[in-house]
Amino acid sequence: MTRIKKLSTVLFIVLITSTFCQAQFLDNFDKNKIDGWFFFTGDGAAEMDFVQNNGYATIVVDAAKDKYNVYWALIKRDVTKYLDLNKLKDTTYQLRVEAKVRVHNAPRRLNFMVNTNRTTNYHIDLMEFDIPDTTDWHVISMTTKKFDALPGDTVYVQLAATDFGIGKYYVDIDYYRADIVNVKLAGPDKGELVPYHPPVPEISTFSNHLAAAHDCVINSDFSCVNFNNWSVKEQNNESRILTINANQWAVLRWDLEKFKNMKINGAGLLELTTQSVSKGGNYTEVYGEDFGMEFGKIRIIEILGGDPAWDQNKVTYDNLIQGHEYSEVFNTQMIFDSEVIEEHGGKNYITISRPVMQRLIDGRTKGLLIRPLGAIDASFYSLEDKSGNGPKLHFNIKK
Repeated sequence: MTRIKKLSTVLFIVLITSTFCQAQFLDNFDKNKIDGWFFFTGDGAAEMDFVQNNGYATIVVDAAKDKYNVYWALIKRDVTKYLDLNKLKDTTYQLRVEAKVRVHNAPRRLNFMVNTNRTTNYHIDLMEFDIPDTTDWHVISMTTKKFDALPGDTVYVQLAATDFGIGKYYVDIDYYRADIVNVKLAGPDKGELVPYHPPVPEISTFSNHLAAAHDCVINSDFSCVNFNNWSVKEQNNESRILTINANQWAVLRWDLEKFKNMKINGAGLLELTTQSVSKGGNYTEVYGEDFGMEFGKIRIIEILGGDPAWDQNKVTYDNLIQGHEYSEVFNTQMIFDSEVIEEHGGKNYITISRPVMQRLIDGRTKGLLIRPLGAIDASFYSLEDKSGNGPKLHFNIKK
């Protein structure tokens, strides 16, 4: 190839690349200050900042004064001028957002959301991502399915951290990109996608149905007492139950040894059978509709530390956490918040995401903690109850 041909080829590539770059939004966060982004928090009492670092930006979330760990903290930007919204008239094209991120506490979930000045349902174009470690940068991306944006609309992109815990947290962002892409050519999204509030599948779609090997309640006020004999009188029978309230929580673990080194296929389900529920409170009158609706639920949490082989006949709050702080034993960001079926004998099916199921199989997550979110007393049948309605996990393994 002659030098002139080589030069022409290089110029052509530069021209094509320049055209592509102009058709998308890209912030490498390599300037002296953050430009064009705004940020804010909602629900609870968390505060945040968005600061420039050496070649990347950092979301700083300070939730030290928060009380309930039900908050969100997000960055947001208008990217309209960078996008050709006319392309969206063809369903082959959709909006894709992508970022390279790093967290300082793990595992944690982040979420993307995109919306316009006309958006009313903010959950349609929302996707969470499981970030498993603090050591690596992770590329995550979300492509919309039927993004409702027309020429003349204002398009906003977001990245959010929610319910990270009570304390101070950091999320680093190396870059953030947004573009209208041809979904047939763009390839699959990147990262560990965790759909937000996915539909609950039928139990028949799962191949494995595993009862808990150990379950018990632990009480933070009576932290050295074992409560495995917790029970209630039902007509002429004594039923063994797990009662969850402000200072008493349930812990569950399974014997998953036979699944060691296997890979989970999709999300699983936690099954809990209701014995009784007491709840109430005018949350929405006090906190408003959006915040108030979060309460009166149960919160499912990963057990990441403490005694990995606790026995239900001996476990207490103290010997489970083994002198560690709460945040060192339990993931302060929940897996899922769930309404409770109030009817006696009602079945509660709670989605356990694929990455959490994999951590359970691998032994990195030691079990599950269930505690209330709001003033609720909820009792579920334990594995010792004669009804056979104790906690179960339903899941599939890749073949």
